[in-house]
Amino acid sequence: MSTTRKPPRIHDVARLAGVSVATVSRAMSNPSIVSESARRAVEQAIAETGYTLNVAARNLRQQQVGGVLALVPKLANPFFSVILSGIADVLRGNGLNLLVLDTSIQGGNGRREAIGAYLNRSRSDGVIVLDGGLDADLFRQPNCPPVVQACEWIEGLEAPRVLADNAEGARLAIDHLIGVGHRRILHLTGPEGNSLTCARRQGVLAGLDEAGQPEAATTRMSGDFSLRSGHAAAARLLEMADRPTAVFCDNDEMAIGLMNGLAQAGLRVPQDISVVGFDNIEMSAYALPPLTTIRQHRDRLGRRAATILLARMHGEGSADEEVLPVELLLRASTAAPAE
Repeated sequence: MSTTRKPPRIHDVARLAGVSVATVSRAMSNPSIVSESARRAVEQAIAETGYTLNVAARNLRQQQVGGVLALVPKLANPFFSVILSGIADVLRGNGLNLLVLDTSIQGGNGRREAIGAYLNRSRSDGVIVLDGGLDADLFRQPNCPPVVQACEWIEGLEAPRVLADNAEGARLAIDHLIGVGHRRILHLTGPEGNSLTCARRQGVLAGLDEAGQPEAATTRMSGDFSLRSGHAAAARLLEMADRPTAVFCDNDEMAIGLMNGLAQAGLRVPQDISVVGFDNIEMSAYALPPLTTIRQHRDRLGRRAATILLARMHGEGSADEEVLPVELLLRASTAAPAE
């Protein structure tokens, strides 16, 4: 005689809790619409029976994959970790998993095809795009799931986007540098054509205009958002005939790389040159010296992107664009110019 015990079913939970199967299902998937007494009864019955939801079966019934895909331009970049954590937290509370595709590793002629293969409802229930360098046509195939853009955005892609106030952040940085006396400012930008690069450049120009300074008051130098490009910019800066007294970098990684390169060349920050970053990644507070930067609330950004996507997955509308505020964090990497 077999002593194998059958696994508990949802009917067992309903019977023990004294509610319907539908109430058990609602208590597990959307507890806010169930009365507190019913929810507690279901939770107690689940604990006593040891019942666990068969996620695969549920997804099959609901014609869902059970996961949302995030397209990230460079997963090794620490900037994205907090955003992805915020996204995952919201999805987890709704019974969904976060799937991540690093778009930077999909190189060569097959990049479009490799990414496009994931953009259908058999692979994910929704997509959050954090890579503004992708082709908008990728997301126009008939079976593409709902899409939301976050951080960066793709021109021509008709999908809601959640952004930090990039222009205002750059304006705040320039306002601070001019306010402490700097007049020769280098703007170390991201890649040409990148949506963040363009928005932050607009903020730089707005800051100069408000201070009555000509655009020529800033020299522009291009980077690629990496530590390495910031370090390389230090060598180019040292070769300039009219060396700037301050640098605004389009992200913290370039700013930290720049400070390292300047220190290796014998220059002191901020005594010889001031540096400002953008993003407030964790290492910015531990740089030497700690980096003055523009803080964007990345966890909130990720959470909002996930929340908007969930609404779209349920057929609900949303605003075309949501812009989240930023703020200037003053640390030790900026000071009045020595001259």
